[in-house]
Amino acid sequence: MAIESVLQFVAVVMLSPLYTGIYERLKAMIEGRRGPSVFQPYFDIWKLMRKESTVPMDSSTLFLAVPYISFGIYCVICLVIPVVYPRPVIFTPTVDFLGGALLFSLAGTLKVLASMDSHSNFTALSSARVSSFSYLSEATLITVFFGVSLITGTNNPYVTMIYVGQSVAHYIQLDHVFILASFYMLWLFETGKLPVESAGLAELGMIDDGLLYEYSGKLLGILRWGSHIKQYLLGSVFLNVFALPWFMFTGPLGALADVGIMFGKWLTLIVFTVFLNTTLAKLRLFKVQDFLMVSFVLSIISLLMTVAGGGGRP
Repeated sequence: MAIESVLQFVAVVMLSPLYTGIYERLKAMIEGRRGPSVFQPYFDIWKLMRKESTVPMDSSTLFLAVPYISFGIYCVICLVIPVVYPRPVIFTPTVDFLGGALLFSLAGTLKVLASMDSHSNFTALSSARVSSFSYLSEATLITVFFGVSLITGTNNPYVTMIYVGQSVAHYIQLDHVFILASFYMLWLFETGKLPVESAGLAELGMIDDGLLYEYSGKLLGILRWGSHIKQYLLGSVFLNVFALPWFMFTGPLGALADVGIMFGKWLTLIVFTVFLNTTLAKLRLFKVQDFLMVSFVLSIISLLMTVAGGGGRP
């Protein structure tokens, strides 16, 4: 189990920026632009790591510590949930689905607190935006995992993956389909893939990126890297547990093969997301709450259907 755990950890930490680069490159090609290299996220992180960090005068130790703490939280999640390897890894017995959701929420809350600690008006505006949306996104995440636990009779993500993947009837049942749609919509929001958010300085479109406005140098590099890992973790849970819970192998050699299989799954997710992002009109900022509300309602409907049907897994 140690070898498989190390392979999963290394694959998540080292390859997560690559998927962001592939997404941005493909999106640029669809839009008729040349676009950046697929390795641009690595170049950006390396450049930021070599720069000096500036710290707001009125900030506290919290501002300095949160980038490292949030990165550490995402690294712990790498050793908990099925993001590459389809069997329990080193820390899986300590955390279930709900525990993983709380870890994601903890990292997000700390980032909001650190941004407010900078005492910047712009980051305060972004913190207010994130808080006004996160009550729906976090409620959706928790409801999705509750719904899954009712469908499968367990809150263990590995059992859920096996249950959903072992039968087509389990995969296409309506409660699973609704949860699948709900979690994908949540992933779009949490990773900035909604056609409303801008990673540049377009103030009216910035949501999560506004929290990092006062960070620079190494601290910003760590936060950017953590964002790539968060995207990979949530996307891989969506792929392995909900959307494509097949084609995974066990054992040390199987874990190595799973890295390549995950690359194929991610390409499928990236192509679909790029198509969706480039064909939809940009949402107005106040419409993001409507989007998240739909996601939340879908998760509630799935939960009610499961309860009305007497549960899923006997």
